[in-house]
Amino acid sequence: MDLRALETFQAVVATGGIGRAAAKLHRAQSSVTSRIHQLELSLGVQLFHREGQRLHLTASGEALVDYAGRMLELAEQTRAAVRDNEAVGQLRLGAMESVAASRLPYPLAEFHRQHPQIAVNLQTASSRGLVADVQAGALDAAIVGESVDTTRFRSVPLYVEELVLVAARGSELLREPKQLAEGTVLVYHSEGCAYRRRLGQWLEAQHIVPARMLEFASYHGIFAAAAAGVGASLVPRSVLEVFPQRDALSVRDMPPRVARLQTALVMLRTRHLPVLAKLEACLREDAAAVRGGTRRGKRTRG
Repeated sequence: MDLRALETFQAVVATGGIGRAAAKLHRAQSSVTSRIHQLELSLGVQLFHREGQRLHLTASGEALVDYAGRMLELAEQTRAAVRDNEAVGQLRLGAMESVAASRLPYPLAEFHRQHPQIAVNLQTASSRGLVADVQAGALDAAIVGESVDTTRFRSVPLYVEELVLVAARGSELLREPKQLAEGTVLVYHSEGCAYRRRLGQWLEAQHIVPARMLEFASYHGIFAAAAAGVGASLVPRSVLEVFPQRDALSVRDMPPRVARLQTALVMLRTRHLPVLAKLEACLREDAAAVRGGTRRGKRTRG
């Protein structure tokens, strides 16, 4: 069975369409279509139902998802084994945008220094989206702020994020959050965002229904809007600390049950990659350094 066809199949499952899979793989749509067709011919089954631009897995396609992941993983392990156990290969790592911006630069740089022949391909998305990609085999592992099914996933606790409410310096929204009922809440654009859900839960508990909700594709956009007095947002303090214009913002601490959010590295229990074990060890070490306040060159909290 052609491994490239299986990789193409995984990409189509993860993205839900030929065009998006082609963009993800940097290939022509005709190439992706051809590989899927060849795979269906070799297996003698239809893998997808086609509904317009969207593709939906058939029962046979559902069955192939897990086997494809295991076969590709075994192929990667085989490559590593025949290279005299040299640390080589590639990893597909997912992370929330906030984690990628504030937590990962140091450990990934250190990981590259220790293992220069391991390529880490980093993708950012919401926690829910990342968990779905890991389950579909599109990612080897992901750092999320989401609880997962521990019978299917292995979860390694890493960083504890402290969430704080931010708004323009001197904003009345921070002195009296009830004013958010007449104000604007700034949120990350994906409803799968763990921080957005935590904010929604807090607002509901406070019986606050914001007058407006604005969505942003990045935390820098949220901070810029908050600094301009547009509204308030709940964000990780770690991200705020790397924002260059943070002096333009005021911060309100939140109750511990709202503020504390545990992130974790999650991967399928059936996935056993030597290169992933090395990355896990590097991330564990960095998270311990952050908790102990011993990481050099950066202020650390949580």
